[in-house]
Amino acid sequence: MITAENGQRGLDFLTQNRVDLILLDLKMPVMGGEEFLQAMCPLYPDIPVVVITGHGTLDTAVNCMKKGAYDFITKPFDIPQLLLTIERALEKRTLEQKAREYQEETVRNLLELSTQKKRLETIISCMANGIMVTNKDLEVILHNPALLRLLNVTAPIAHPVPVHAIVKDESLIETLKTIQSGEPLEKEFVTQEIRVGQRVLRAISAPTLEPERHVFWTVAGAVTVLEDITPFKQLDQMKSDFVNMVAHELRSPLVSIRQINGVLMEGLAGPLSEKQEDFVKRGMKKIDALLALINDLLDVARLEAGRLAQKQTTIDLPELIEDMVLLMQVRAKEQGIVLTHSCENMKRVVADPKNIEEILNNLLTNAINYSPEGGKVTVTARGVDHFVEIKVSDTGVGIDPQELPKIFDKFYRVKHPKTRQVTGTGLGLSIVKGLVEAYRGSIHVDSVPDQGTTFTVLLPAAPKDAEEPCS
Repeated sequence: MITAENGQRGLDFLTQNRVDLILLDLKMPVMGGEEFLQAMCPLYPDIPVVVITGHGTLDTAVNCMKKGAYDFITKPFDIPQLLLTIERALEKRTLEQKAREYQEETVRNLLELSTQKKRLETIISCMANGIMVTNKDLEVILHNPALLRLLNVTAPIAHPVPVHAIVKDESLIETLKTIQSGEPLEKEFVTQEIRVGQRVLRAISAPTLEPERHVFWTVAGAVTVLEDITPFKQLDQMKSDFVNMVAHELRSPLVSIRQINGVLMEGLAGPLSEKQEDFVKRGMKKIDALLALINDLLDVARLEAGRLAQKQTTIDLPELIEDMVLLMQVRAKEQGIVLTHSCENMKRVVADPKNIEEILNNLLTNAINYSPEGGKVTVTARGVDHFVEIKVSDTGVGIDPQELPKIFDKFYRVKHPKTRQVTGTGLGLSIVKGLVEAYRGSIHVDSVPDQGTTFTVLLPAAPKDAEEPCS
């Protein structure tokens, strides 16, 4: 509690000190209470003033309140009432301070949000990829110039605008509807390719979330990023055409060389010595390896072009599996591997027999090559619901868990000290996966290092009218 004998001393004190509340008398020498109020309140509006006087009239009280006083108490006063008035005045001041702090914080947040929004708009506008944000009603509420360019939209659009007004691809609109419906997605985003005129665009869509009282987070819309991948598609096509051309140009002379070596081996050009015959055999093995590589490259090119699976017919799988196992028995016995097969509850499939043979050939070749002497390779096939399940299991070296995601990549080969002598192109499993998926099937691999690997292929069974008991 600090006292001042008149209003002027009070003002002088306030210039150097902070106070929480002022109790003010009206009748004072030099400067009275009303003059003090008039001079003090504009300078310190946050300090509450309680006027206490013995000369109080209604007009005086009204005049003091107009000049900024918080309350007016006449003498003699009641102590509890005075303390209650002081408590309320201090509480009011505290609340006003907090309100000012909240207001200042709100202003800062709004300024920061405005700055972030401007920064975001600048970034989005400068991006080469198209950005589209849609709301719950499938309306575009945010976009950038690149989006309109990629979608061939020439006229400016206002927000919000229905998404179908600028997006003509039904598959993308269906994806946005699926996201908006809140249905669970296999991944956190959906990637698809769409065509707009001559352009090929990759669209990546993901849900946007907002807080909701009952479920905390709910889908509020979607964000879609469009990327022009036309140059990459063109390069990929050029690569495929180049590989196709080179493979064809290489295969013809290799076939001719192999035929010439075959003539030499048969002795039609004269007898060969033992050493000459050995050299010719080695040359033919290398030629066969090159021809296998070329055939794999051609298969990959045709698979990517969608031309590998052509002739489709109803296949008797047990017979085809038995023929393929008999064909691979020679190689298995040479490496000391036991090769067995079994079929049960079989259903027919509609496919190109050559494609199924290639799937089995690649899987069996890998199983035999990566199994040690004395190992075992098993082929099992059975009908499961509307599918046919084919499993190729081995007791080989297995695959490290870190390599499992890569084994279906083109030209990727599993690295293992025990299989350095195994040669190959790394295209076999890539071709298998492509063929299986071409028939709307799936392939899965389970492997334990040093224990073995199992490849599981699921192929859709033929329609009921094509199903017949398989022997």
